[in-house]
Amino acid sequence: MTEAAARLTGDPLDTRSARPIGTSARGDKVFEIVITAFAVSIPALLVIIAISIGLAAWPALSRSGISFLTESTWDVAAGKFGAAPAIYGTVVSSALALIIATPLALGVSIFLSEIAPKWLRQPVGFLVDLLAAIPSVVYGLWGIFVLIPLLRDPIGPFLRDTLHLGSTPLFSGPNYGYSMLAAGLILAIMILPFISAVTREVLLAVPRSQRDAALALGATRWEMIRDAVLPFARSGIIGGIILGLGRALGETMAVTMLIGNRPEIASSLFAPGYTMASLIANEFTEATSDAHLSALMAVGAVLFVVTLIVNALARWLVWRVTRVGR
Repeated sequence: MTEAAARLTGDPLDTRSARPIGTSARGDKVFEIVITAFAVSIPALLVIIAISIGLAAWPALSRSGISFLTESTWDVAAGKFGAAPAIYGTVVSSALALIIATPLALGVSIFLSEIAPKWLRQPVGFLVDLLAAIPSVVYGLWGIFVLIPLLRDPIGPFLRDTLHLGSTPLFSGPNYGYSMLAAGLILAIMILPFISAVTREVLLAVPRSQRDAALALGATRWEMIRDAVLPFARSGIIGGIILGLGRALGETMAVTMLIGNRPEIASSLFAPGYTMASLIANEFTEATSDAHLSALMAVGAVLFVVTLIVNALARWLVWRVTRVGR
């Protein structure tokens, strides 16, 4: 309907689409309903997953109670299930990955946001982000054929003999390559791009006035970064680190291939171990009894809750910094 015809007939006209306003309003309503349904389906799916895991894990948790988290015996034949070694291995390997990855990620983020020339920022940033696109099984294969031999010789003997760390509990005992140290190193490589990407974004969100004020007061570039940029972005950087922790907690395939998969608690990083994700991956297809299956689901429930809390905290910290920056 043209504008002249609309004036003659008295019908309302939507000037953007040359259609009556009523037709456009009905289309908007349908669009709003469809998009709202899509948005609601995501949290609904999360709730459904949580309920199903909780119901499947309840028999094991109700039978064992808190001892399920503190016991170290995982004996399927005897019907004894203690998740303490898997929880310990998850915490140790993830903490080791953070210790290694955080300085590297922070350094590359500061370089890309503050120091690197413009022509170099995009290629280097792309290569760092590309680490997140490599499949987990590829990291595992690289770890088996490259990292494990290096840990056996020369890295293991170097740590033990050259640096005289063999007398400490962290580097004592035999070194077979498959160990907590191997899992921590591969996890560090895998979470580095996540920490780096978030840190880079929050550093770029720092107002330019912060930098200019520090430089105007006579600060050097390093002093400006240390005293003006990093304190402003502290919450976001911590959020990125926690987000990397959430990624490390749930990693499965690469860790399963390198950690050794032995359910024990050992102080040495050279010793094999277990994580909650690798425990589920190794035994889920072999779980024939209801008790065994429920115990694995209980491990999954613990991992689900911990990962959910860690990621929620990380998202909140990052949102806090970007909101202030805007």
